Amino acid sequence: MATPLNQIFPGAPQEWHERLSTIVDMMREMSLQRDPQAMVRAYGRRMVELMPSMRRISLSRRDLPAGEVRVTRYSGWTQEVNPWKEPELLPHLKGGLLAELIWSDEPQIINEFTVSPGDPGYEFLEGQHSLIAIPLFDGGTAQNMVVLSNAETNGFSPDELPERVWMANLFGQATQNLVLAERLDAAYQQVERELQVVADIQRSMLPKELPRRAGLEVSAHYQTSRQAGGDYYDFFNYPDDSLGILVADVSGHGTPSAVMMALTHCIAHMLVSPPSEPSELLKHLNEHLTKRYTLESNHFITAFFAIYDPHSKTLKYSSAGHNPPRLLRHDHQQIESLDQATSLPLGIVDALDWPDASVEIRRGDRLVIYTDGIVEAASPEFELFGMDRLDQLINAAQGTPEELRNSILTAVDDFTQHAPASDDRTLLVIDQLT
Repeated sequence: MATPLNQIFPGAPQEWHERLSTIVDMMREMSLQRDPQAMVRAYGRRMVELMPSMRRISLSRRDLPAGEVRVTRYSGWTQEVNPWKEPELLPHLKGGLLAELIWSDEPQIINEFTVSPGDPGYEFLEGQHSLIAIPLFDGGTAQNMVVLSNAETNGFSPDELPERVWMANLFGQATQNLVLAERLDAAYQQVERELQVVADIQRSMLPKELPRRAGLEVSAHYQTSRQAGGDYYDFFNYPDDSLGILVADVSGHGTPSAVMMALTHCIAHMLVSPPSEPSELLKHLNEHLTKRYTLESNHFITAFFAIYDPHSKTLKYSSAGHNPPRLLRHDHQQIESLDQATSLPLGIVDALDWPDASVEIRRGDRLVIYTDGIVEAASPEFELFGMDRLDQLINAAQGTPEELRNSILTAVDDFTQHAPASDDRTLLVIDQLT
């Protein structure tokens, strides 16, 4: 037969509906708490109402040697201490009755005792003559304990012990869950701050200005699926007035890809002299990536690199497994796929050559370079945006590169029904003006 609530808590009302109302009010208030310290404070206030004559001592042995204990809360304190944030302010006891109780790992009732002045816990037990010790288990041992004491002898009945242990441990687990949630949130916030720093550093590596030479008009878009991403685009202004155009996409997402993207940026700018062919830069990137990074990290990088010569109006290009750019011919509104010079992505094989191809660029032609986050954007029904939709938008556009860029991005956003990007999205639109 269960012990009546008013026997466990002397201050509880007698009638069952009043007792139920008391418990419901308490549980409702506990459920509103998100701060563990506030929850314990509210619970303590309720306990004062239910057990007005009892002294309450909370103990912890976490991270302490055997036989030592900290007093985390005491009903006789007038100043509140947060045990999770101010552990250095808590009394640290070595030995004595309180240490014996918590290290016994068992619930106990002592109905007649007198603590000696030499006991380390004397100030907490002075004048008390009976107590009940309720262990709070974590990982199978009593990491915490609640001690209730009474100035009278025989102040506690063994009949109430099971329910006290049960209820106290339920509250202890609820409190511990709040502590863990608070720590998890703090760790998450720290990670978020660090990721933002990574994202800021990554974006600082992108071109500060779009090229204004070689008779080209350029519009660019860069969007990561998370704070930091693995897409990368860059421009290289060479002494002969030619322009290098690089777009790359590191496998994966998030911080690891962002780090690999940063390495790719640094390696690309290590090439001392302008490459004579686009494949020369890809080979340079691959040699350094495979030698130091990708073969162990299992990353690979797709890349498209082109060199535009404004004097010969020629675009030389080479592709390391990247999505083929689209070239819209102004004179007959036909789209060509720049897929004539491609091989494996970077970072897979340590010794590899890439082919080169060239194409004439005429006045009014439009080049669209993109990463797979554009064409592989998915609808709620898991249909991909695809190359056909991209080509239709390129064919239909009559405005500036920026207008086409915005049109493509809006179409992708509408197609996915405004869902967050699942992959990084990079888009370059380049018009030949002269």
